[in-house]
Amino acid sequence: MKPVTTAEARKNMAELLNRAAYGGERFVVTRHGKELVAIVPVAEATFLERLRRLLEEKEYEAALEAVSEMGTVPWREVRRDLDL
Repeated sequence: MKPVTTAEARKNMAELLNRAAYGGERFVVTRHGKELVAIVPVAEATFLERLRRLLEEKEYEAALEAVSEMGTVPWREVRRDLDL
C-alpha cells in the first residue's frame, strides 16, 4: 500500500478514491508517520469482512467443541472456587 499523508489525502481525495475504485490501488493514510486508515477497493474490504466472519465462526465452533469435550462446571462450584 502506498502511504499518503492526511494533507495529501485531503487535497487529492477524489483522485485517490478513483484510483482505488477503478485502478485497484491501495493507500494507507498516515499522520505524523503513523498509519490511520486505508483506502482500498470495496471488493477487498468485502473480502476481508467475509474472511473475518469465517474466522469468527471457526473460533465459535472450536469453543463449542471444547465445551462439549471438557464439559461444564456447576455454578455453585465456580462460586466456591472464586470465594463468591
